[in-house]
Amino acid sequence: MDSKNRLLEILREKSLKRGHFKLSSGGESTYYINCKMTTLSAEGLNLVARRILSRLKEIDVRYIGGLTLGADPIASAVAAISWDEGFPVDAFIVRKKAKEHGTGQQIEGPLPKSADVVIVEDVTTTGRSALAAVEAAEEHGCKVVEVITILDRLEGGRENIEARGHSLHSLFVKDELLGEGE
Repeated sequence: MDSKNRLLEILREKSLKRGHFKLSSGGESTYYINCKMTTLSAEGLNLVARRILSRLKEIDVRYIGGLTLGADPIASAVAAISWDEGFPVDAFIVRKKAKEHGTGQQIEGPLPKSADVVIVEDVTTTGRSALAAVEAAEEHGCKVVEVITILDRLEGGRENIEARGHSLHSLFVKDELLGEGE
């Protein structure tokens, strides 16, 4: 089995739940995807990081981060494996709000102010979390080259991100995970 299909299998086994759920976007759904169950597993995180690192090589970006908590394991894993791949990528973390102590930073990590960056998240529904990270990175002085997500729920997130002038690259879309017609 190739790595894309294996990752899809892991997402179905570990991250997909069926039932009735309220989403962080405020909406409701008959399925819930908790990608942290995949990104906090050894094999799942390795496969996610390798797929995303491959994309970073394609677009030649060396900084990756996103809104804490969903982006943290992804960005860290990409940074960790990137060294061995000969394409070093540094990670950064975007806090939901700036610290109220110390240096008062919203972004943690070795991120130059003029860097080209990719924003990463685990699941995209409305795009609100990704756009919060985009805004913080841009306020820091960075250029956001792309937003990458493990799963696009196809509920307006891509359109909202594109309306702000950014592209969304998804490893999977809802229909691939659930099967056609769901």
